[in-house]
Order: sequence, then C-alpha cells, then structure tokens
Amino acid sequence: MKNEKIYDIHDRIYKWVIDVINFTKKLPKNPQNLVIIPQVVGSVTSVGANDSEADASDSRKDFIAKYEIVRKESKETIYWLRVIKDTNTSEFTDEAEKLINEGKEISYIVSTIIKNSKR
Repeated sequence: MKNEKIYDIHDRIYKWVIDVINFTKKLPKNPQNLVIIPQVVGSVTSVGANDSEADASDSRKDFIAKYEIVRKESKETIYWLRVIKDTNTSEFTDEAEKLINEGKEISYIVSTIIKNSKR
C-alpha cells in the first residue's frame, strides 16, 4: 500500500477496495478470522459496486441513494477493520490502521458529496 494520494473518488475507492482485499489475504486463517474476512470483503466490495452504480445513475435521487449505501458500507468496513486490528497480532496493526484512516477519509468525502448533491 503506497502513500500517494488519489484525488478521483472512484479511483480512490477502487484502490481502497483492492487494498482491503489484499490485506485480508495476509491474515491468519484461524476460526475467528474465517468469520470476519467474508464480512469485511463483502462490505468493502459493496462500497466499490455502489460507487460504480452511483457514477452511472440516471437521476440525482438514485445517485444520492447509491452514495448513502457507499457511506454505510464504508463505515461497516471500518468497523470490521478495527475488529481485525484489535484481535490479531501487532504485525497487522499498522496496515489495518492505514486502511481504517483511508476508509474514514473516503466516508467523509462521500458524506460531502451527498450533502452537496442534496442542495
């Protein structure tokens, strides 16, 4: 995971999705992680899919609805990443924290997009 900032929200979300998926591949396959990994992968891929759908929406109402799902699913992904960070060995802490922070930034940006779209 590189530290370069991507300013196109669609590219940024896509990169975050890929980074989260690749992160989960590194986790130990213990019984707890085998329950959590599908949860985080499901929520983060929903972020990407709904972002793509929002980009192709036909109306402002549909655009806002899709981005509200993006925001909700990004918050869920952040939750699961926090659980992973707090229940695995310290070797995963830094990467999890970077992914959590990126998710928070994406969530803030999406919230701003939603707010501005409702005007």
